[in-house]
Amino acid sequence: MRSPIPGLGRVMVFLAAALASASLAIPEGWGEEGVQYGQVGTDVTLSCAGAHASATALPEGSAIRQGALVLPCASLATAGTYSCHGEDGGLLHAVSLRLGHLPGVPFVSCRASDYENFSCSWTSSVETFLPTRYITTYRKKSLTGEEKRRNKNGHVGPCLQDPSHPGTCTVHRSEFWSSYRLNITEVNPLGSSFRLLDVTMQAIIKPDPPEGLVVEPIPLAPRRLHVSWKYPSSWPKEPHFQLRFRLQYRPVIHRSWSVVETVNLSEVITDAFAGLEHVVQVSAKDFLDAGNWSEWSAEARATPVRDPATTASEETTTDASLESLAEEPSQAPNPEPINHSDPLEKMAILVSLGIFAFFVLAAVLVITILIWLRMRKHSKDETKPHNFLVAATHLKALPSESGC
Repeated sequence: MRSPIPGLGRVMVFLAAALASASLAIPEGWGEEGVQYGQVGTDVTLSCAGAHASATALPEGSAIRQGALVLPCASLATAGTYSCHGEDGGLLHAVSLRLGHLPGVPFVSCRASDYENFSCSWTSSVETFLPTRYITTYRKKSLTGEEKRRNKNGHVGPCLQDPSHPGTCTVHRSEFWSSYRLNITEVNPLGSSFRLLDVTMQAIIKPDPPEGLVVEPIPLAPRRLHVSWKYPSSWPKEPHFQLRFRLQYRPVIHRSWSVVETVNLSEVITDAFAGLEHVVQVSAKDFLDAGNWSEWSAEARATPVRDPATTASEETTTDASLESLAEEPSQAPNPEPINHSDPLEKMAILVSLGIFAFFVLAAVLVITILIWLRMRKHSKDETKPHNFLVAATHLKALPSESGC
């Protein structure tokens, strides 16, 4: 079909070929020749050297306007390779259409495994279906006078990305008392979005797990295990920054952990079960309680020695107790009545009753004594006026006898 425009001398035919599905091949970069990007849900226009012509084999709902193909409300299924041909069938132009979404604000978290460096990691909040890059920078929030004189805009630097660890960046030579503002910007061909995150070293410090965990039985100590470990190699050497530790252990057949804390690099477990294998782990935290506990270390296992003086009957009792330890608690009620014939329980009840009776008797005795003292005092007070009247009468009668 000939063009209605005189002198154009060619027919443009758009062929929608190799339409892709929602899973698209993501190129390593963008802006390269022959690739056009569009946003899902918007009208996308594909031009063909400014020609104006009729067209065939076009997607449903599309239209040609002023020599360009308009794809209304494009979806992911619209993506693919589009070509434009002359009237002789020769290829004039081809474009690879890639459709996706604008970047969302990335999710960012930061962690310091020591007080000299910290790292941040991020994930995209939106599946864009487009190639994406990240720009990662930081700014020190609290500046010294010298730093302000050297750089009026503040201490700004790159948070270095490691190609072997995508989605992470590291700030080296960080300062213990300083605060930092991270800027993680997600960029794709349609636009960009960023996240600002303020961090302090004390809040994000999380050591790596301790290393070299060793658990050993102690000879002639059936219920004891000796546990030792080392500082993580990523932590600065003592005494500048110290760690405290948390030790957890349990018999392998039991699910509940026992936990103890210490500032030492070794600990003795004193309540292990003789002859039963135990599993032990250790974690670390800043000595001044800043930040978070590390992840648990790799497991180490050991079995306490058996007591050589244990009799056969005691071994049978121990085996029975270990079997009951391994059993899960039953959800059904126990049909057997509770045994209250424990002599220790009886003794405790008798002692309690005796103490109670003693206090009752003491209270009664004190009340009786107080009543007796009060009655005695009252009787004395009643006899005093009577004696005084008798004496007065006697003294008054003496003169009359002398006058007779």
